[in-house]
Amino acid sequence: MLRMIFLNNKEINIMAIVNSENTLKIDKQSVLNKVVRALLFALGSLSLALGVLGVFLPLLPTTPFLLLSAACYVRSSDKFYRWLISHPVLSKYILAYLNGEGIPRKAKCYTLLTMWLTMGVSAFIVPLWQVQILLLCIALMVSTYIWRLPEPSL
Repeated sequence: MLRMIFLNNKEINIMAIVNSENTLKIDKQSVLNKVVRALLFALGSLSLALGVLGVFLPLLPTTPFLLLSAACYVRSSDKFYRWLISHPVLSKYILAYLNGEGIPRKAKCYTLLTMWLTMGVSAFIVPLWQVQILLLCIALMVSTYIWRLPEPSL
């Protein structure tokens, strides 16, 4: 499966091949700037911590945080990326999404609930009606995308 990802208007090609051991072989163009790599690693680690907390806390979504961690690690640390995608529990969410199988219904519901709560509070706080409408339109489009994703049997 070939994924095109754009980072700072620069195309990064990621070749992801899942083998029988549920591991991924990556052919990537790494980020050269060490500061950017350190920031991506920190963001990936924070996202991983939130994703792991989401396994235990009912209203914190797991899958989006794990996907963000994988995206950050693939650009900053091969070691941590390989660990994450070969983890016996966490990798099933990431690999299901990368294979085009989507995300589980429970993750969809938590993601949508969290997003709508956040967007609703933001729209309520922001005084400009144009921004309120923009936030609600973005939430509606993202909700449509997430809900239309297939649901794997994990």
